[in-house]
Amino acid sequence: MPVRTAEAVWQKSLQDGSGTMRLGSGAFQGSYSFKSRMEDGPGTNPEELIGAAHAGCFSMAFANGLSQAGHKPQEIRTKAAVHFDKGDSGWGISRIDLATEGNVPGVDEATFKRLAEEAKKNCPVSKALAATPITLQATLKSGVTA
Repeated sequence: MPVRTAEAVWQKSLQDGSGTMRLGSGAFQGSYSFKSRMEDGPGTNPEELIGAAHAGCFSMAFANGLSQAGHKPQEIRTKAAVHFDKGDSGWGISRIDLATEGNVPGVDEATFKRLAEEAKKNCPVSKALAATPITLQATLKSGVTA
């Protein structure tokens, strides 16, 4: 089984420092800092990368579930909003909101939403993040026409 890797380098103190994160595949490398994580400064942050991983994993799992149910999707588009908040015990991810839209000819709304919920529950990234509340809004853009 494949092992996926990534690495991060941080230099100096938390508020004055900066760093870089790099995927083992080389497909992404980006800078991050206190401002890019706790404020709205330039660069990326771990939560943004978690969001990208979750959106990607969910979209693949949803496409697979739809296909296995006989509804081949033309497109699944998912956004993940990772809420990173400061609470009484410090910073943490308080929830993740997934919003997905699908162009899936021949599927009805109820089946689309049921399979979306199954994908949310069963995608590997959702499972890894099971301690975090995850919401889902699923919108069928094209399906069964009347």
